[in-house]
Amino acid sequence: MSDNPVLLAEERTEFGKGSARRARRAGKVPTVLYGHGAEPRHLDVPGHDLFLIVRGNKNALVELKIEGKTQLALVKDVQVHPVRRDILHADFLAVKAGEKVDVEVPVVVVGEPVPGTVHAVEEFTILVKAPATAIPEHLEVSIEGVEAGTALHVADLQLPVGVEVELDPETVVVSVQEAAEEAEEDAEAVAESAAPAEGDAE
Repeated sequence: MSDNPVLLAEERTEFGKGSARRARRAGKVPTVLYGHGAEPRHLDVPGHDLFLIVRGNKNALVELKIEGKTQLALVKDVQVHPVRRDILHADFLAVKAGEKVDVEVPVVVVGEPVPGTVHAVEEFTILVKAPATAIPEHLEVSIEGVEAGTALHVADLQLPVGVEVELDPETVVVSVQEAAEEAEEDAEAVAESAAPAEGDAE
């Protein structure tokens, strides 16, 4: 049995803003399923179930149950109401178990750099090509013991088996610098050492 969440989908026969509003009032989300060269299919899925699925995973893989048949699909785009935060619309990409897909995966920084330093994330997401059934939830970047002036690149990422990065290997993902306070203290110390002592001035 598959571990993928299942969504019961219904084919939509009405279109337009009016039908979309009626679907949302009934607790459903209007969606579109596309891919593999087939005509897009307009579907309604349970809104609360979809919300729970995508809440912690923007690249969720689901099984759509449509008229008794199952279609594996990747959530590609979710439109959310700016105030209520409920889902207004979603797009699904039809996939097969063996194929690879292009997805953006979030970067998660782990570990602590050398004391007195801070890190800056330069790439918050990384575009990867991954098996549809094995998309990583995130990519970890370890900064444990990293010193100031160090940059970690795409080439430094530890990638799961079968996952390829689409970015230039030299792209900086995370950089580590001296903390601002320490940098200011160093600058002040240099300035003081360069200034003439009292009584030296003519």
